[in-house]
Amino acid sequence: MREIEFKMERTGLLNEGDVLKITEGKLPNSYYYTLGDAFAMSANFAYHERLVSTEGVVKEIKETPKGFFVTVEFDE
Repeated sequence: MREIEFKMERTGLLNEGDVLKITEGKLPNSYYYTLGDAFAMSANFAYHERLVSTEGVVKEIKETPKGFFVTVEFDE
C-alpha cells in the first residue's frame, strides 16, 4: 500500500472510506495529482515517483493550522 497526502481547501466534501478517481497533471519536470472533482491536490512528484493507480481510498481527513489534509491509500 502507498499513501499520499493531498491539500484540501474546504472540509465536508469527502468522507473516510470514499473511493475517488485520481487525475495526473504534468509540469515541465514533475507530476501532480488531483483528487476526484478537484477536491484536493498533491505535492509534485518526480518521474520515478509517479502513481500507477487511477483511484484511491480516503484513509484520513485532518485539520491542521495550515489547512485540511487528506491521506489517500493506493493499492501499489
